[in-house]
Amino acid sequence: MNSDVRRAVAAAAVVAALGVTTACGGSSETTDDAKKPAASEKTSAPAKKPAEEGAKALTAAELEKAVVATGDVKGYKVEKVGKSDLPPTESVPAKPAACQPLADMFMFSTQPTAKDRVVRTLMATDELDPKVTSLALLAHDAADAAEVMKGLRTASKNCTAYEHVDYKYSGVKERPAPDAGDEAVSYDVKGVIDGDKVPMTFTVVRSGSTVVAFYTMNMLDSSKTDVPQVIVDSQLAKLEKTA
Repeated sequence: MNSDVRRAVAAAAVVAALGVTTACGGSSETTDDAKKPAASEKTSAPAKKPAEEGAKALTAAELEKAVVATGDVKGYKVEKVGKSDLPPTESVPAKPAACQPLADMFMFSTQPTAKDRVVRTLMATDELDPKVTSLALLAHDAADAAEVMKGLRTASKNCTAYEHVDYKYSGVKERPAPDAGDEAVSYDVKGVIDGDKVPMTFTVVRSGSTVVAFYTMNMLDSSKTDVPQVIVDSQLAKLEKTA
């Protein structure tokens, strides 16, 4: 795969995940057939550790220190997404309303609104790997972080398809969540880019009072969109070390 194709894939990923649409008022990343969980396996990980009362949101400077950079994730280069390229944090209504947490997360937004956020896009240094992963660190107070996770967990169980900002999304399916952070949620969703359905996988983890969101898309092979575990592990390790 040449560099021009890789750039096109990366650009499409950012456009898809950050919802660049005029309707948002701002600048507008499945389906691996997820394995069916065994009877003893939970599809979403409940909180292993309750959010500590009074735990404060990280500052913008702390988020910048805690987010991964090139060199932190073996085999991946990391690109910064500037604040001017991010969509507004205000929630735009989704139909049906039960899907609102998923619609918000598609743009790395949450309700309650994060105090601040940083976003990065990661591509493998191996040019034969077409997957693109984006991640966001969302700064919340403890109670708000727990509320965000609860909303995502409920929506990923009850929502199958929705409309948001003139776009349609389908194929919402809860996936087995990784054993990561204090609690985690994972799900699939199909978005539309230039008329084509593009499967994506989201994994969202709460680490203390910070919500860490990951999504992966693969525009060349829609059967391989799992979020790379090395990215999840590396980001959580750096967050826990530096936060």
